[in-house]
Amino acid sequence: MDKLKNAVWITGASSGIGKELVLEFARNDELVIASSRRVNLIENYKKELDGKESNVIPVKLDITNLKSIEDFYKDYSKDFFIAALINNAGVTSFKSAQEDSLEEIKEIIEVNLLGAIYSIKKVLPKMIEMNYGTIINILSVVTQKVFLGSSAYSASKAGLLAYTNSLREEIRKNNIRIINIIPGATKTPIWNSSVLEKHSHRMMSPEDLAKLVYYVYSIKSNLVTEEIVIRPLEGDLE
Repeated sequence: MDKLKNAVWITGASSGIGKELVLEFARNDELVIASSRRVNLIENYKKELDGKESNVIPVKLDITNLKSIEDFYKDYSKDFFIAALINNAGVTSFKSAQEDSLEEIKEIIEVNLLGAIYSIKKVLPKMIEMNYGTIINILSVVTQKVFLGSSAYSASKAGLLAYTNSLREEIRKNNIRIINIIPGATKTPIWNSSVLEKHSHRMMSPEDLAKLVYYVYSIKSNLVTEEIVIRPLEGDLE
């Protein structure tokens, strides 16, 4: 069998931080499998790569659907070793716990927590077999501080932080890095238009965040950044 090509799988890749991660990794000659429910958006922004479009493989995928993840992995693992997984997909509601419907809470938990765990569970056995791999989680400062209107989102992100902190200890012997990125307010479409209009000037840019993530990923030595918190210079939005 021909040697598998290494690839970086980025979820939630259609816009915001996910889009900038795809562009940054592809510009640095990483082969990126970019997944999203809105795959047409990935096809559109590939044009920004100026000759490196072939470094991006867009995939339509709903990470809340375990069967879809299994089918995706079965297809792509024939040609690729997913040497890095970046769990970036995320949704929120910005509502109080009382206002959140059970349907909204279910979606937030399924996308932000269960979808990430499903993805990890698919790539992990091969990483352990190869004795090599990187898992990067794009989390949030809600894991560090209490914010109003973020109860379900906080539960999902804190859950993934706890899950992967425990997992890290279990797989240290397998030469697999787990890196938790904990950003503050970043200018992305997850915010509603009124918040962006009022606060975007002080938010971090997704481009800068993507550059930082790539830098941390690119360090290939006995040194690993396990957790990094990044905030806007002026601090959190209140």
